[in-house]
Amino acid sequence: MEKKDAKKTRYSDAELQEFRELIETKLEKARKDLALLTEAYTNSGDHGTNDTSPTFKILEEGSNVLSKEENSRLAARQQKFINNLENALIRIENQTYGVCRVTGKLISKERLRSVPHATLSIDAKLKQ
Repeated sequence: MEKKDAKKTRYSDAELQEFRELIETKLEKARKDLALLTEAYTNSGDHGTNDTSPTFKILEEGSNVLSKEENSRLAARQQKFINNLENALIRIENQTYGVCRVTGKLISKERLRSVPHATLSIDAKLKQ
């Protein structure tokens, strides 16, 4: 007699709800982090006189530019992470969440808990 899980083709509604809560928590934090990063590279929260500072601060300005570029890159990565989490929520709605897009088998719960937007099982990921 085979195990029940061996024939399982999707996660149950209760399991999907557990993953939805995990993803929504991560999504909320990711959006807050994105807002901080965006503010850091756009200076939207800075109402000072940075644009009127004397030019002798050129070295400091250079490090500020680098920091802005880095924050911009981090913000872009954070936005991609948010998009991936939002796509995972759509897969939950469609009841296709947790199914490997290569093998068609269920991705392990352990993998989904650590990488909730995963679309590949460990086996499929290692073969890439």
